[in-house]
Amino acid sequence: MSDWSTIEALPSPKLVDLFAADPDRLATFSLDVAGIHFDWSKTHLTADAMAAFAALAAAQDLTGKRDAMFGGAVVNVTENRPVEHTAERGEGKAESVAIARQFHARMRTLIDAIEGGALGEVRHVLHVGIGGSALGPHLLIDALGREDKRYDVAIVSNVDGTALEDVFDRFDPAATLLVIASKTFTTTETMLNAESVLGWMTEHGVEDPYGRVIALTASPDKAVEWGVDETRVLPFSEGVGGRYSLWSSIGFPAAIGLGWGAFEELLEGAAEMDRHFRLSPLHQNAPAIAAFADLYYTQVRHAETRAPFAYDERLRLLPSYLQQLEMESNGKSVRVDGQPVGRPTAAITWGGVGTDAQHAVFQLLHQGTHLVPVEFIAVIEQYDTLNEDHHRQLLLNAFAQGAALMKGKSVDDPARSYSGDRPSSTLLLDQLDPRTLGALIAFYEHRVFVNGVLLGINSFDQFGVELGKEMAKEAAKGGGDFDPSTTDLIRRAGLD
Repeated sequence: MSDWSTIEALPSPKLVDLFAADPDRLATFSLDVAGIHFDWSKTHLTADAMAAFAALAAAQDLTGKRDAMFGGAVVNVTENRPVEHTAERGEGKAESVAIARQFHARMRTLIDAIEGGALGEVRHVLHVGIGGSALGPHLLIDALGREDKRYDVAIVSNVDGTALEDVFDRFDPAATLLVIASKTFTTTETMLNAESVLGWMTEHGVEDPYGRVIALTASPDKAVEWGVDETRVLPFSEGVGGRYSLWSSIGFPAAIGLGWGAFEELLEGAAEMDRHFRLSPLHQNAPAIAAFADLYYTQVRHAETRAPFAYDERLRLLPSYLQQLEMESNGKSVRVDGQPVGRPTAAITWGGVGTDAQHAVFQLLHQGTHLVPVEFIAVIEQYDTLNEDHHRQLLLNAFAQGAALMKGKSVDDPARSYSGDRPSSTLLLDQLDPRTLGALIAFYEHRVFVNGVLLGINSFDQFGVELGKEMAKEAAKGGGDFDPSTTDLIRRAGLD
């Protein structure tokens, strides 16, 4: 049988039976890395499943492709590029690491100049970008920037003008720094937002609005052509993909908003996970084990979604961040050779925040007809200063939900019965700080990579986002060959 046939033929034992049969199951399927405890014991992974996935990993040359990525080889084959986000945190091809350090040094020099008053008074930082140029920085600022704020930082991605106006109402244009994040420096939504910010500054008497612009881009020449002074352009390498770019100059809002020390700790936490992924055997490798579980549920149990729930308000943006990382990376239907994959690829990622979600979507998770692997993310150390009962209840709810999903409950009334045997994994952080958050994000990146390699797809292109944007540009010019429904919608909105 083929390697996939072996996996597809795996049995589907009940979780409670797996625990009953193996007193060491918890130790076998849990791991501690970089201040994070990983527990996959409440998934349906078994020794046989692990062996089958290890065989598939060998057949797909996972270790070779992992080494190729860290070595700076062309891994993104459809765009003929290396994949170098790990070099941004010091783990990669020596030349690429050196370039990343030069770019980081340039960023720090500019931050020092801003803090020294070189650009005048700065109290607000308005970062405009979209996709990976916004989701990563927004996650960092929201998770880590809740106290001792150096600057008010706002991340705006939506081209809906309401998003900008909400910031305009709060910020002083004379004390605002505009940060434009765009890999190509041609992204339509980002450039329109940037122009509107400049217009707002001009309308409010800022004499030299362009003098208060920072550009974060892999196309520095285009930024200079657009009007940004070369000294305020912070480049990053072409091999750093958008959704993997928060470690580069795209992380500028975090570096200035949280402080350079915090940014360096973020990089080191990610580097620690890089080293774990690169050096650990697969049966003790957190990203690999997580990917094996992902593939077990998509390929064996035909689960179409997976749901991460953050039991920490500071990580409320994590599910949104993971949606792009996982679905843009592995939402593909063809292999690297251009042939159809012929099997499910990325699960649909959705999720939310505990305990809110328990009183909404958990009804479906416990008693619905869909099998949804759940992932709980929680933090041991309490952050808030309220009565410790708040944090105690938060954690107990997270742990109890996982137990309830697995155990279920059978009573005479079918409406009050729970089938149980519903899988979950838990990621328990010692504390939430730049180092552990860096490690957590890097874990998810490498998990995506393992999924992609085992499926035989390229996780690093995203051509699927282009067609709709191209058609919108055609419509804006008054052209486009649209169906009757779309043509009518454009007419009804007065856009023809």
